[in-house]
Amino acid sequence: MRAITWILLLVSTLSFAQQTVSGVVKDADTHMPLAFASIIDSNGQSQIADVDGKFTIPAKAKNEKITVSYIGYQKKEVKIGTEKFVTILLFAAVKKLEPVVLGKKEDPAYDIIRRVIASKENNNPQQKLKTFQFKAYNKLIVTANPDSIDGKIDSVFIKKNDGPPLAKPDSSSFRFKKIISSQHLFQMEKVSDFQFADRRLKETVRGIRMSGFDKPVYEVVAFNLQSFSVYDSKYELFETKYNSPIANDAFSDYYYHLLDTVKIGGRETYLVYFFPKRKYRKTGLQGLLYIDQESYAVAKAVMRLRTVLDVTATHEFEYIPEEKIWFPTNKEFKIVKGKNDEDIRILGETFKFDADGKHTKRKKQSSDFTYLQSKYWYFNREYNKPVTISKSSVIMHVKDDAVNRDEDFWNQFRKDSLDSRSRQTYIALDSIAKKEKVEKKLRIGRKLINGYVPIGPVDFDLRYLLSYNNYEGFRLGAGGITNDRFSEKYRVEGYTAYGTKDGNFKYNIGTAARIGRFSNSWIGGAYTDDVREIASTSFAIDKRVFKLYDPRPINLSTFYAYQTWRGYIETKIIPKTESIWQLSRSVVEPKFSYIYQANGKDYTKFNMTTAMVSLQWNPFSDFMQTPNGKVEIEKRYPKFTFQFTKSLPGVLSNDFDFGKIDFRTEYQKKYLNGQKTAVFLEAGYAFGDVPLTHLYNTSPNSLTKDKVLQRLTLAGKNSFETMYFNEFFSSQYVMLQLKHGFKRVELFKKVRPSMVLVSRMGWGNMEHPEQHFGIAYKTLDKGYFESGIELNQIFKGFGLSGFYRYGPNQLPRFEDNISIKLSFILDFGI
Repeated sequence: MRAITWILLLVSTLSFAQQTVSGVVKDADTHMPLAFASIIDSNGQSQIADVDGKFTIPAKAKNEKITVSYIGYQKKEVKIGTEKFVTILLFAAVKKLEPVVLGKKEDPAYDIIRRVIASKENNNPQQKLKTFQFKAYNKLIVTANPDSIDGKIDSVFIKKNDGPPLAKPDSSSFRFKKIISSQHLFQMEKVSDFQFADRRLKETVRGIRMSGFDKPVYEVVAFNLQSFSVYDSKYELFETKYNSPIANDAFSDYYYHLLDTVKIGGRETYLVYFFPKRKYRKTGLQGLLYIDQESYAVAKAVMRLRTVLDVTATHEFEYIPEEKIWFPTNKEFKIVKGKNDEDIRILGETFKFDADGKHTKRKKQSSDFTYLQSKYWYFNREYNKPVTISKSSVIMHVKDDAVNRDEDFWNQFRKDSLDSRSRQTYIALDSIAKKEKVEKKLRIGRKLINGYVPIGPVDFDLRYLLSYNNYEGFRLGAGGITNDRFSEKYRVEGYTAYGTKDGNFKYNIGTAARIGRFSNSWIGGAYTDDVREIASTSFAIDKRVFKLYDPRPINLSTFYAYQTWRGYIETKIIPKTESIWQLSRSVVEPKFSYIYQANGKDYTKFNMTTAMVSLQWNPFSDFMQTPNGKVEIEKRYPKFTFQFTKSLPGVLSNDFDFGKIDFRTEYQKKYLNGQKTAVFLEAGYAFGDVPLTHLYNTSPNSLTKDKVLQRLTLAGKNSFETMYFNEFFSSQYVMLQLKHGFKRVELFKKVRPSMVLVSRMGWGNMEHPEQHFGIAYKTLDKGYFESGIELNQIFKGFGLSGFYRYGPNQLPRFEDNISIKLSFILDFGI
């Protein structure tokens, strides 16, 4: 839902044509809708009704005759008058079509689809053509058809005290129709260059205009509402991938039915209807494929998804004789409200599609009429000519001057001239946005989601306000970082905190300068005087994550103090990576009873001078380059994180010669039925003289208490919930976590838990245990195992989970192996 969230957030923040006639085609005897009936006007222009038999005729077709046909039924001519909705009944021909039934004679559509699959390599432009390039104009609107809204001013009666009922006008539909008759709710235009070479397709955005915004919201610009190619084995529709109806294994997922033969561009095509094979796959694709009878290429495609939202994607092509290929000419995406028994809330109550109601009828609301439509026009196409793609590591590049295009630029490239409603949309929404300071509110909202409160040139960091642990007690503090209002080339950041239990102040101060815009490279330095959990695994490249609470530190009592000077470079210059390269010098002092023996000495305090590189590699993700930097717009798995740390012997009084190699990978797979599988693997290897403070504890999260309820705490993210703090330490370890989440189930009204099955296991070893004194611990050489069930979001964001420890490190008492945890998941909807 990320894409629609951002668009509807903009719509709801900013505000709240063409005349048409709608209709439906039905069987005259049964009154059942006839899916994909053909409608042809007097000018020969044709369209196809949707899966419900519904269609819309533009105003220019009024008072003209249309011809409606459907295979197996008699054709019918209908004159369109002044009515806004027509029902067209078709009578069956001599005999009706037999339904597709396994075991009977195979529908000829199956042989057609087999030929399509076998011919994909020769018909897919991205496989047959070495290079191609074209320009594209895109227009996206969120709007409604004024003619579909009643717009009456009704009255509702309100009883006040003991007096007579008072009539109060209910004019919401009237106001909505008045607004939508003169403008859209949201509008965006985009002009791009598409280039294809070396099996890569890149979009360069030359112009972008978004109603209500001087600078566009780049998350909206990057929306990939539908796949570019219909030949992809996984077809993407509204940010979800589905098995394509022409994938190599498509017959396991779809039924096919030959409807008719029609002409497209003067060439004969088969019209094939496809629909999900498994009845339980209510979210499977269905639609139409127009297949060239000679080449078995796709000449047109209609993909549809019917869930709580009704999504339709259309691809149109033109036959290029010299290349003997069908090349895309435009694509269109439309989303309207589907059937939903509950309100669809996005960003809380910011925007919602109202529920239909399971047992009661309700008056239609504005969300019943609202729809989103995006259409691309492709032009100036060139094939098999030399193409050089610059900065090919990003799939979309928004040029710096794209937001400053004048009206002459837009008039040059627009393929859909702006009508009065579209022109008024820019005027009205730009005015509203300026008056209501929409861009400022949106900027503040985005900062708040990430845990910042922007005040002038500084973003104050909410993480530092308040926390608690057993060593510091309540930790009170303040911190922040300068934003682009201060400078786009320089930044200053820092924090200070005070522990009520240890009575000490902690602080950090740092500054950095930007040395590369495309690579978003910074060089900086910082000084920190603070405390940290012992033996904790920390990847320097990890993105900042804001939490209303951080559960694990609450129960921590073993820390070490450190004073660190560091210089660093952070960059995204390596394709699909983020990295930090760092030199640091630290003075480390354990804040618990501990002695480390090395080089014939006993150390209770030590110096460390180290070099480190920390790298996040997302090889399967897609990235967009904007004037503000590089953004990951399509997160795909697996992802990999590497970190290598090496001490520098003899440099700045460094005490130890050691190294550390850390690795982490994550994988997620989402299923059409709402379930999700996640795999998390983390490993570390420390060699040389490494004190306990910098080894590994594998993230324990259980208290050493006798009773189960005494150990009741908040659950962590990737922690061992039955492992006691400081129970195990390792110099080498590997940890594996497997999770499988099921679709949320409604138990009672507003009680809809999401059940997740979890298993965790870890193995480790401690080299040179004789060097560590002052703390008792065990090793993971025999392995550690726990499994459990999470019931997340039982009510609102609150949940409950239970885990059980088993295997070689199982404890003698049964109840000591059980851990019960509370959880809270805050879902912003994006």
